[in-house]
Amino acid sequence: MTEDLVLPTPRETDGDAASQPLLKVSGLVKHFPVKGGFPIRRTVGAVQAVDGLDFQVAEGESFGLVGESGCGKSTTGRLITRLLEPTRGTITYRGRDISHANRKQLAPIRSEIQMIFQDPYSSLNPRQTVGKIISGPMEINGIDPEGGREKRVRELLEIVGLNPEHYNRFPHEFSGGQRQRIGVARALALEPRLIVADEPVSALDVSIQAQVVNLLQKVQRELGIAFVFIAHDLAVVRHFSQRVAVMYLGKIIEVGDRDSIYTRPRHPYTHALLSAVPEVTLTEGEGQQRERIRLAGDVPSPISPPSGCRFRTRCWKAQDKCAAEEPPLIRLSGNRDGHLTACHFPEEPTIEAREEDIVLDPALAALEEDQAG
Repeated sequence: MTEDLVLPTPRETDGDAASQPLLKVSGLVKHFPVKGGFPIRRTVGAVQAVDGLDFQVAEGESFGLVGESGCGKSTTGRLITRLLEPTRGTITYRGRDISHANRKQLAPIRSEIQMIFQDPYSSLNPRQTVGKIISGPMEINGIDPEGGREKRVRELLEIVGLNPEHYNRFPHEFSGGQRQRIGVARALALEPRLIVADEPVSALDVSIQAQVVNLLQKVQRELGIAFVFIAHDLAVVRHFSQRVAVMYLGKIIEVGDRDSIYTRPRHPYTHALLSAVPEVTLTEGEGQQRERIRLAGDVPSPISPPSGCRFRTRCWKAQDKCAAEEPPLIRLSGNRDGHLTACHFPEEPTIEAREEDIVLDPALAALEEDQAG
């Protein structure tokens, strides 16, 4: 990067905005109708992709959203950016309710909320040059930066680690990691306050993932942009995010700061997720043994989720109360401020090895018994 390269600066923060979160989500719901019947197709059910989310993101904060595939993470990202219309609930951006705002009402803030998509191969128009792809948002929003759009695009290419001379190249001439950097440059073109990164590295080689994550961290740190970082890779989220929310079947079941979630989890599902992270150690201290948990079965269908706690069908601590009452997302005794858990019978705040491993999968348990015998 050259010394005279000018990084974009975040917009000025209003005095009133400093005292309120940048983004606040309350009771957010998104149900997709299921059609059936012949010859008249009618609505026979609904996929409950997102079912009552509550969280907020501060100015300049990196907020991670993790969970298994199909838990509603990507749908949440598209609701935040208003690419999808919520069924119920409110999305408040800088004190303004944008939940059901129309295109005209959204126009003033469209440039402030940008998105980096998961697949760098399908999110770029193959018929447009890199220069056209990155300058497109500026043209749509009528932004004419000092020195012209081409100069600004070349600056953005250099910021994300690409050669400015690639301005006239097409997407097929780049690797996956380079294409994702183009996507980052496009998101930065309008100098946003908030970027929703939907699994931005899951389609990339492991060797390239670190480069893209480090780039996003640099952007977040130097420009003060808030991030909602969506991923299923817990190691990547831990590296990038300051606060983390864990989702399961359309609901947030635990949320807290990074260290609290990764070293003192309380929800059984979070314990199970962390036990599957392929790392040598998750906590300080060489050679410390981690707990080992193996769940049985798949995530239930979002068309007909379990009553009460949605994790109860795969939980080793489930009791009758779990089926009868949905646990509220609250602060438990011993938790730090801001660490909320939705569980009637929470686990101990540790990830150390248990006296006996939890193996709920009958086939896996039988296999291990045969091997032990």
